Amino acid sequence: MTTQTAVHSTVPEHLEHRIPTPDGRILAVAEWGDPNGIGLFALHGTPGGRISYWMDPGIYARHGVRRLTIDRPGYGDSTRHRGRTVADGAADVATVADALGVRQFAVTGGSGGGPHALGVAALLRDRVLRCLADVSIAPYGADGVDFLAGMNAGNVAEFNAALEGEHVLRGLLERERATTLQRLADGNSNFLGDDYEMGEADQAQMAKHLDRIAHHMIDCLRPGVDGWIDDDIAFTKPWGFDVESISVPVYLTYGRADNLVPAAHGDWLAAHIPHAEVHVTDVGHLGDDSVVEEQLAWLAGETGG
Repeated sequence: MTTQTAVHSTVPEHLEHRIPTPDGRILAVAEWGDPNGIGLFALHGTPGGRISYWMDPGIYARHGVRRLTIDRPGYGDSTRHRGRTVADGAADVATVADALGVRQFAVTGGSGGGPHALGVAALLRDRVLRCLADVSIAPYGADGVDFLAGMNAGNVAEFNAALEGEHVLRGLLERERATTLQRLADGNSNFLGDDYEMGEADQAQMAKHLDRIAHHMIDCLRPGVDGWIDDDIAFTKPWGFDVESISVPVYLTYGRADNLVPAAHGDWLAAHIPHAEVHVTDVGHLGDDSVVEEQLAWLAGETGG
């Protein structure tokens, strides 16, 4: 299958790092923005990877941010970490921060990156300045939230397969990967599988940002679906920390029209993360471009907190 796509842009210039972990794995890291700026770890969604950037790539330097993106294990060029938990992601962030000389930093994560960002805030609280969690799921099995209610059919099937185990989940995700890569190769902005029905606002965002999404998805799924599998399974097990323990400033945002991570997840997190600054919108999973500058300013410490 070809993984070429008729994108009309190139990936902005950035630095690439390959960092060894204490247990012998390799973490692939991309660095964007001001090399002398405030450290910011931006943790990708599910599936996702390190080749992620805003349509105005100068935004990071403009806010004095040294933005670091990591392929979670099993995605892109990072070695798989079979059986990893959400909490394990904090140790990988600490390894990267130590290797690159970043003592303190902000952290942000969207969708599947949300729990990982919250884990960093909870477990590395002495190093984290601020945490932004965007359209994050709540812990599976948490009292007060029906995890699958309101999700589209694709996400329901995906999480149900994760509960059955890797042998079932792998077959489903390999089919979804093939669909996504072929549709991106065809220049089709409706690149998700047919069961992942998206609202009009999200469809518009997918079309608007297709070039960046293609760079992102083709690179992260190039080696296969191991990272995607391990994310989904980790989300259906205990995360390894309690969000109630987070003591750093948290900016929580989610949308009422989201059918990938329904707003009930955000409502649960808002009720359980101490002193979270909560921003609820009427848009879907992919958000509203107009708030990106505001959120980055908050992460950079220019506003709020």
